[in-house]
Amino acid sequence: MPAEAYAQAGVRLDVARDIRRRIADAVRSTYGSEVIAGIGAFAGLYRAEALRGMEEPVLVASTDGVGTKLKVAARLNRWETIGYDLVHHCVNDILVHGARPLFFLDYIAAARLDPKVIVRVVESVAAACREVGCALLGGETAELPGVYAPGELDLVGTIVGVVERPRIRDGSRIRPGDRLLALPSSGLHTNGYSLARMVLADQDWERPLPELGTSIGEALLAPHRCYLEPIRRLEAAGIDLKGLCHITGGGVYENLPRVLPPGTAAVLRRGTWPEPPIFGLIQRLGGISDEEMFHVFNMGLGMLLVVPPCDVEPAQAVLPGEVWLVGEIVEGDRAVRVEG
Repeated sequence: MPAEAYAQAGVRLDVARDIRRRIADAVRSTYGSEVIAGIGAFAGLYRAEALRGMEEPVLVASTDGVGTKLKVAARLNRWETIGYDLVHHCVNDILVHGARPLFFLDYIAAARLDPKVIVRVVESVAAACREVGCALLGGETAELPGVYAPGELDLVGTIVGVVERPRIRDGSRIRPGDRLLALPSSGLHTNGYSLARMVLADQDWERPLPELGTSIGEALLAPHRCYLEPIRRLEAAGIDLKGLCHITGGGVYENLPRVLPPGTAAVLRRGTWPEPPIFGLIQRLGGISDEEMFHVFNMGLGMLLVVPPCDVEPAQAVLPGEVWLVGEIVEGDRAVRVEG
């Protein structure tokens, strides 16, 4: 099919080529000596020699997306942080199991590609990858008329990391009496935006609100925090991290049980950690119950850490003002109870 006919069908090959050319430098800026082939190849090639020196390397992979936070970015025409949301979400998911990132792949699709938007998104993905020491090994940019509505954009990423098998964190050593620490979130991160957008749809997203200390739009676009650096600091200090839990879709009630072994449960004491005020605004305007808020949102709990009681104060000394004692592990059937 000639390119002209393909363009009439809604797919513009020249635009796709232009985008690949414009993002090439940003993508290559994430490469180290481990990358043999990346952008421009049919597949990314990464040297397995990068695992040399490890005794029992285990590859850890995760795929996720930004979800309807993309609609917030589109409404405000703010794309410079969306790539951070994607990369940080994926890094945190493998970090739970003790893995460090190796390489990343992204997928961007739209009914009609806007080169200015796509370049800004990919540049933010590349910047986030550079900061966590992860190669943006490759990806795909697709123009799919008829699949996505006009003005829609989808962004998905896949990360591959590695961990020594004996150092895999799976929560199996968690026992009643262990303590729950929290690394706070910056806001909604990448979950709960369908509910948030519905509740806040009629509000002015650009006017600063005293109760937020910023505008609704800025609060909703606050980038998903990456917990790689603070977790590395805790590990280097010898803190016994028995389990980690990244609070994402499903909130506290659905994520924390994933790391609890049989015979244990968790108690969280509300008021022991800072809740970003955007949650209070959503709850008040939407008339949403406490229970549903904790089912949908992270409520300020970005990453939960399970440590023995003796490691609470040392952890807080390593991360002063950054980590909060928020609860404890008790006997039970892997349920979560929020008090206060």
